Amino acid sequence: MKEIYLDNSATTKVYDEAAKVAYKVMTETYGNPSSLHSKGIEAEKIMEEARKTVAETLGVNPDGLYFTSGGTEANNLAVIGGALAKKRRGNKVIVSAYEHDSVIKSAKQLESMGFSVTYLMPDENGIITPASLFEAVDEKTVLVSIMLVNNEIGAINPIKELCTAAKRKNPEVVFHTDAVQGFCKIPFKAEKSGVDMVTVTAHKIGGPKGVGALWLKKGARVLPNHFGGEQEKQLRPGTQAMPLIAAFGKAAAIDSSFMPGREERMSMLKKHLLDSVENVEGIVVNSKENSIPNIVNISVPGIRSEIMLHFLEERGIYVSSGSACALGAKSHVLAAMGYESARIDSALRISFGRDTEKEDIDELVAAIKDAMSLLCR
Repeated sequence: MKEIYLDNSATTKVYDEAAKVAYKVMTETYGNPSSLHSKGIEAEKIMEEARKTVAETLGVNPDGLYFTSGGTEANNLAVIGGALAKKRRGNKVIVSAYEHDSVIKSAKQLESMGFSVTYLMPDENGIITPASLFEAVDEKTVLVSIMLVNNEIGAINPIKELCTAAKRKNPEVVFHTDAVQGFCKIPFKAEKSGVDMVTVTAHKIGGPKGVGALWLKKGARVLPNHFGGEQEKQLRPGTQAMPLIAAFGKAAAIDSSFMPGREERMSMLKKHLLDSVENVEGIVVNSKENSIPNIVNISVPGIRSEIMLHFLEERGIYVSSGSACALGAKSHVLAAMGYESARIDSALRISFGRDTEKEDIDELVAAIKDAMSLLCR
């Protein structure tokens, strides 16, 4: 049975070249980058080269790029650490209502610490509008966090315009964006967008799990939540995960090189999927027209997501019901979109990758049709 993997927004297959780099660092260039001898200096050189590569891909200065254990840690550090660093200026934080759990739960933590949090709802097109953000920002607002690409419906937010709106209302606002789902997928240069902090991670771009990065614009401050050594300028102390960092750099170099042609190819796959389900009674599309090409969210009301996932898996087809971090919990993203329970409970997120072919889409749609005929009551 052919394996059809359509859950690339949860994680991606590691590039062979990235895996080889990680293995080489583990077995040959294994020194601690903080050590002063030649093995340490050799490791530090590899780490800084990876930092430079990831930074160039993101369009930022490598001096402001800090390696973390992944996107979740980077988001925690940005949202909680960023708000605490500005606490003397105000106690209000604004996030979108459909952020990744690592941002939403960071915001909840800030609420327990006395901050006021405003959760902005997406409009009918699934985006956070500059007008709604401008209205929400006030003199007490210290931090705004709005994701570049939503991880469940693929909505692309106008980050540059949002950042401009927030800072026009209050120049002291620090603006963070979780760019995990957009990194290497759509054109985005962080410095040019005007944002102060950006989160990225390796395992969404063909790199390994367990490593990500937070970029801070010069002058932006966050308070650390880990304490120990001098690594990462004390912002994220602890011995750096060298094999993962080296592989992250390699994956960023490879994945970004495919970006010019990838968007066109993913758009073709998305159109093929949407055309294939357009006239299938009982299937509704949750993603909007402005969504990123590699993510399509649909629902089959009447068949719960978990049932459909297992049905498809038996045929070698792998999709998800939403964010992998939510572990099957009801989607707060679709709830924020105003969808009814039947639509939310039957949602499927289909996310294409570098190996996805049109024939895989055909197999998926055929399997969903079979499920509808066998499982619908």
